[in-house]
Amino acid sequence: MARGVAVPTGGLNIRIVATGLLILMALVFVSAKYYQDMHPAIGFVRAFAEAAMVGGLADWFAVTALFRHPMGLPIPHTAIVPRNKDRIADTLARFLLTNFLLPRLIARKMQTVDVAGAVGKFLSQPAEGGGRLRLGASRIFADALGALDQKRLGGMVKSAIADRLRELDVAPLLGQALQAALAEGRHQPLLDAAVKWGSKTLDLNAELIHQMVHDNSNAIVRFTGLDETISNRIVAGLGKLLAEMAEDESHPLRLRVEDGLAKLALDLQHDPVVQQKVARVRDELLENRAVKRWLDGLWEQGRTALLKAARDPETMLAGRIGELMTQFGTMLGEDAAIKRTLNRYARRAVVGVVDSYGETALKLVSDTIRGWDAKTITDRLENAVGADLQYIRINGTLVGGLVGVAIHTVDVLI
Repeated sequence: MARGVAVPTGGLNIRIVATGLLILMALVFVSAKYYQDMHPAIGFVRAFAEAAMVGGLADWFAVTALFRHPMGLPIPHTAIVPRNKDRIADTLARFLLTNFLLPRLIARKMQTVDVAGAVGKFLSQPAEGGGRLRLGASRIFADALGALDQKRLGGMVKSAIADRLRELDVAPLLGQALQAALAEGRHQPLLDAAVKWGSKTLDLNAELIHQMVHDNSNAIVRFTGLDETISNRIVAGLGKLLAEMAEDESHPLRLRVEDGLAKLALDLQHDPVVQQKVARVRDELLENRAVKRWLDGLWEQGRTALLKAARDPETMLAGRIGELMTQFGTMLGEDAAIKRTLNRYARRAVVGVVDSYGETALKLVSDTIRGWDAKTITDRLENAVGADLQYIRINGTLVGGLVGVAIHTVDVLI
């Protein structure tokens, strides 16, 4: 017998009743036969018991012949279920395929199923399903994440991030961002900061400028002290220029810088040469060891945070994630267009699965039944319908008895 087969118990009590009724009719028949001369009415009792025995025995034979040979005798056309086990398996599988798992039937049924509404209600009403959702999602996610090869998974995640970054055309994005910043004047604080930085740098390096002028002057200039005058004027001129740029946003030099930034924004968006240079810089950065270490740290931090959240069902869907899922559930319940779209995708997915794997699933049913031995399939079917079959025996006994009384009545009247 196949493993996991339950021992049939259904119909056991009613089988005893049916068999007991047949034995009772036999005893009544014997008694009526013995005392039939005492009163004419006893003839009706005998006729009832005699016909009841015939009906009961006939139905017992019919019920028994379905599952086994009556009394172990190899009578033809008995033990029908065990002998036709394989044909039953194929017929059942074909019946399911032609009556239940047809794509058009599934599609028609799915039109009445509101998948989006059910999902939306489940997500938007945490009081009813939130506990189960948090616990189930937490357990599944934590088990799945913990079961994966973390080194390989980390490599896959980092490789995927790097690949996506390589596919990203950074130059146009930078150009659009720079163009928007220029249009809204958001570059002015950066220019102010750059001018202030230049002023501080000039103050800190005034001596360096003096030394450079001194080292590059000839002996006559140094002898007359003109080198110091020149360096002082250079430092003073640069300082005045930077001060004017800091005070006047319309300073010509600042405008020249803005023109250069505007041209850079256009080149980033439309100049293939500039875009290629930016792409090379992007690729070099991704190959940089420091960037790779940063990605390693980013993955480890993310994985640690995910595991920590997954192991706590109360926080798995709490906070921002929980709010987003609740909002998504509410949106599914209120937005008819999104609900219609999601239901259409769900219907197509189910129909696609049935169309692709329906016959495979039914072949599994057929092969499973074929794999059962004769006793297994007999026990399973008899356990499922045994009680009803025993009622057939009881009904056959009683109906047979009533027919016997009717025949005896006609015989007496004639």
